[in-house]
Amino acid sequence: MQEYIITKNDLNNQNEYIGSTDLNGFNGTVRSVTNLGIIKFTRPLYVTGGIYIEAGCGIKAGYGIKAGDGIEAGCGIKAGDGIKAGCGIEAGCGIEAGDGIEAGDGIEAGDRIKAGYGIEAGDRIKAGYGIEAGCGIKAGYGIEAGCGIKAGDGIKAGDGIKAGDGIKAGCGIEAGLSVTCKWISVKLRIFAGLVIWRNPSVEDQLIKCEEIKCGEVCYGTLVLSKPQKETLTVECNGRSVEISSGSARALKLVD
Repeated sequence: MQEYIITKNDLNNQNEYIGSTDLNGFNGTVRSVTNLGIIKFTRPLYVTGGIYIEAGCGIKAGYGIKAGDGIEAGCGIKAGDGIKAGCGIEAGCGIEAGDGIEAGDGIEAGDRIKAGYGIEAGDRIKAGYGIEAGCGIKAGYGIEAGCGIKAGDGIKAGDGIKAGDGIKAGCGIEAGLSVTCKWISVKLRIFAGLVIWRNPSVEDQLIKCEEIKCGEVCYGTLVLSKPQKETLTVECNGRSVEISSGSARALKLVD
């Protein structure tokens, strides 16, 4: 299998790929040197091997991105059409596709994951920020987001689902293990603890949130927690002052 390494000489002044090797249908693996910035592709980026873009580099394609193996980028990955990998997809920043995102293994991003269509992974899906799909979200294992999770259709995970904010789905939620978030809003039903490879524990069947805005819990144990206080009281020059929780974290006044 061939290997092609993208260097600065392959890019024009707009950081567009102009290399002599056609990477639309390339029979091999594509790599890059470090610190090239966001590498732009004006044609589809389709390779039979992997796409491995080093630290300080990202991918932006006007069309689709497809690899027989994995896709990795030190920064973000963005495609006007879909993104598909035979193995995993990993980005130091965000992953965004105008169409669907599909990986044989896991999908992981330091920032958000967003797809105009569905998101599907054979392993887990993890985002430092939110996860959003125009259609459904499906993971062979768990789904985890630092902020919210939103899907136009259903959300399904082989393991648990965890979100720092709310979970919203046009259909229902189906989780092999527990569901943890701030709030839930779905049009149909909610299931947790459907694991079939072992007997679920009590914890596996928990649905932990502050509020069910919409939706019916059909399987699992709902545990409603008290809403967290959005402001904190701190001492400043001998006076008690209320500031937001986010500001307190930014000032490192709390963990």
